[in-house]
Amino acid sequence: MQRWRGLEDIPEDWGRSVVTIGSYDGVHRGHQLIIGRAVARARELGVPAVVVTFDPHPSEVVRPGSHPPLLATHQRRAELMAGLGVDAVLVLPFTAEFSRLTPADFVVKVLVDKLHARVVVEGPNFRFGHKAAGNVAFLSELGTSYDYEVEVVDLYERGEAGGGEPFSSTLVRRLVAEGDVAGAMEVLGRPHRVEGVVVRGAQRGRELGFPTANLETPPHTAIPADGVYAGWLTAQGEAMPAAISVGTNPQFDGTERTVEAYAIDRVGLDLYGLHVEVDFLAYLRGQEKFDSIEALLERMAADVKRARELVEGHGAR
Repeated sequence: MQRWRGLEDIPEDWGRSVVTIGSYDGVHRGHQLIIGRAVARARELGVPAVVVTFDPHPSEVVRPGSHPPLLATHQRRAELMAGLGVDAVLVLPFTAEFSRLTPADFVVKVLVDKLHARVVVEGPNFRFGHKAAGNVAFLSELGTSYDYEVEVVDLYERGEAGGGEPFSSTLVRRLVAEGDVAGAMEVLGRPHRVEGVVVRGAQRGRELGFPTANLETPPHTAIPADGVYAGWLTAQGEAMPAAISVGTNPQFDGTERTVEAYAIDRVGLDLYGLHVEVDFLAYLRGQEKFDSIEALLERMAADVKRARELVEGHGAR
């Protein structure tokens, strides 16, 4: 799959394509319907399928300080999109100048002049251009002049998550913030992932017999609510069952919020400096401060036992 950053990265000889545009944070099951339809149309027409997305999130430019927690890095989104059959991802730097493009200018500069869109596939509430003035009706209207068609896909899948709310990135962010990683997994179609570089922490886990990988996460990462979870720690392509702690470590009067993962039944792991991924399968309990280190160790052993059972019961990641 090709990855471009900015319009200037698109090959000059790029031909017709099927395009879909959006932030697509998380690439959840609703997103997958739209992207899957774009890929299907591209295959029917014998042209590439292109996803257009933005960096940073448009809300941060339009309303500084409002950047939402991110469900996936751009690298992760690209990997997920490639798995859906996308041929190219265009990441557009979302600047103040770019935000002032009128809907018509956006169509001409991006869809017509650069991507030569033959079909544009979107959800019913897609908005674009300055002050989000453009909608799918306007996009279709311009299509008659610029030789492309617009297909609208109903992305409103529902399940049990969030009491039956339609699947959305906003819903996933809320579920993650509440610690409902099982609900988030239903919407995403896979466990929620947090990734980062392993850095040295206080090393108390090592002293207690439960050495953990302490992640330094990218800015704006959507991190689950404080507590203990079952899931996986993946390093250098190997997924290992893990017990995961999120929080400030109240047992030792900590103040910095961290994500730490203990690879169950693994001895002698040296992960410092490596980029790793942590996938959240299930919530076990909230953070607690115990009366003694012995009581803490007893509970940690029980957490590890329960995490092992849940991961083994779930099967391979």
